[in-house]
Amino acid sequence: MEENKGINIETDRETAKETGRKPFNPGSFIKELLSGSMVSEKIILKNLGYISLITFLTAVYIGNRFHAEKITRETTRLEREVKDLRAEALSTSAELMYISKQSEVFNMVREKGLNLEELKTPPFKLLVDKK
Repeated sequence: MEENKGINIETDRETAKETGRKPFNPGSFIKELLSGSMVSEKIILKNLGYISLITFLTAVYIGNRFHAEKITRETTRLEREVKDLRAEALSTSAELMYISKQSEVFNMVREKGLNLEELKTPPFKLLVDKK
């Protein structure tokens, strides 16, 4: 098995010499990455446009997510407020219906001492002849 590795490495080196490229060595890749020399190489500089595009799209994606979460929180807050206002409107309406009952109006007039009396006869219409 070790003999096959030796042959493959030699074959890779020969192929690299023919094409003008360096042979792939994982140790040298990590060394170049850590030393910072890879940044100055053509690989990074050649793909700088793509890297900047991906960075820009990532920033837009993150901003869009924050905006969507803000809208969701605002929607939840407004739904809660509408629910509270609806409950308040119902309780106010019920209270108003109770206060406007004839017996309640009579009690409030008597408490305030307005000296008003209930009608004993039903109301009637006045008809006027137009000539």
